[in-house]
Amino acid sequence: MIIGGIDVVILLATLMAASVPVLLAATGELIAEKSGVLNLGVEGMMIIGAIAGFAGAVYSHSPVIGFLCGALAGATMALLFAVLTLGLLANQVATGLALTLFGMGLSALVGKGFEGVRPPPTPKLNFGALSDLPVLGKVVFSHDWMVYGSLLMVVLVALFLSKTRAGLILRAVGENHDAAHALGYRVVAVRMAALAFGGAMAGLGGAYLSLVRVPQWTEGMTANAGWIALAIVVFASWKPERVLLGAYLFGGITALQLQMQVAEYAIPVHLLSMAPYLVTIIVLVIISARHRRGTQAAPAALGRPFHASR
Repeated sequence: MIIGGIDVVILLATLMAASVPVLLAATGELIAEKSGVLNLGVEGMMIIGAIAGFAGAVYSHSPVIGFLCGALAGATMALLFAVLTLGLLANQVATGLALTLFGMGLSALVGKGFEGVRPPPTPKLNFGALSDLPVLGKVVFSHDWMVYGSLLMVVLVALFLSKTRAGLILRAVGENHDAAHALGYRVVAVRMAALAFGGAMAGLGGAYLSLVRVPQWTEGMTANAGWIALAIVVFASWKPERVLLGAYLFGGITALQLQMQVAEYAIPVHLLSMAPYLVTIIVLVIISARHRRGTQAAPAALGRPFHASR
């Protein structure tokens, strides 16, 4: 199906894969922010996850081990952020920015020895005859397990937040940590767990970039995907199903600009490359204007420090 020189089937299939890194990172950040913590270090956690996942896969010859290493590295970075902001009450915004800078520098240092190395391939799932279906076979049944895992994670997070007692406690901590503490809930422990989950998801997103999307290590390869993930959480008004929509919007724009380059549209490549970020800014402006006129969708305690002695 070709429209304007662009193969729509390939575009849709590429969209699903291109959305995975930001979808994973945004889903994790959603949980962190629902607990009342603003972690601006998503970019740093993603890039550390990218190099840790790449190194783990290369040394073990297993992409599964690589993804586990990426998740562990991201969670470790998030727990470092937790110790500084929840334990030592450091400023969340400044610490998040420092975490990103630290992650970028450390990954560049560690990654020097992996330049030009190819990781073990991540195989696509075999759906048999379903993969041969027209349109749907290419769009839906032609991906690796991480694509479907990212979709499953969105569903699980939505169910966790809306249907479980632990999800209710998490949301209560994010809305009013003082009241939650008065009821006997361990605010710091809840937030640490939420941050660790968010870091693991960001690490998985980074590992997917280095192992699948661009199967090699390149310094700075996350290319601001962590900031896009943060923007998607705001775009989604802190709702899991809208995170999926936002990630697919960004992934769709990314896939479209690549297809337009292949189709040799008479548009400067730099303008095409900036399209996903431009669309993200426009959407954020619209969402911010809507929030200004109505009720604020963000958790009430987001970014506010908590200390049990207060």
